[in-house]
Amino acid sequence: MPPPNHPTAWDDPATRRAWNRLAICAVIGQILWPAAWAGLLVWYVIMSIAWTLWLFFVPLAYTFYRTFLQVAYWRGAFRARRILRHHPWQVYEAPESGIGNIPGVRNGYAWLRFPHPEAPDQQVTMVMHSHVRSVWWGGRLGKRAKPARKAEVRTVWFAGDPCLAAVIAVPGPRHLYVIDQRPSYRPAPTSEVRDA
Repeated sequence: MPPPNHPTAWDDPATRRAWNRLAICAVIGQILWPAAWAGLLVWYVIMSIAWTLWLFFVPLAYTFYRTFLQVAYWRGAFRARRILRHHPWQVYEAPESGIGNIPGVRNGYAWLRFPHPEAPDQQVTMVMHSHVRSVWWGGRLGKRAKPARKAEVRTVWFAGDPCLAAVIAVPGPRHLYVIDQRPSYRPAPTSEVRDA
């Protein structure tokens, strides 16, 4: 499925629908995770039996963690909207990708390589540092992923600048993910790239 031919990705109604789903999930999570944490805490206080602490510890800790993690979902959603409003979708067929196994990238971190915008013969590595929404991508980019799962990310839609930040998605668009460039992976300045 080719991306729509619009000046920016945001001009595409399907992109706006995908972003709305992303924002709605962030809103629902912002309501449900704190409610679940408070509910578990109240239930624990009502029970007030020492042995029940062990039953509630893991769910309480996880819901507390997810309550504070929701801020990252909000930031990611609004950052995605900013990028989508300024860049069109581009299509990359089977971009080089993997999990770990490149210098400076910790094991377990998924990465993709895209052409440098000013030097197409050079590649820019973008690493998925945030685990927010990266589980889906990580499960499909690694060498050990099953062929059917790898096929789901064979075509990647890309909106942004690989030297700074971008939104990636699978055709549709689906599974929007903000991927940003860290200083340690930032490509050399244009003059150095041309001299290389």
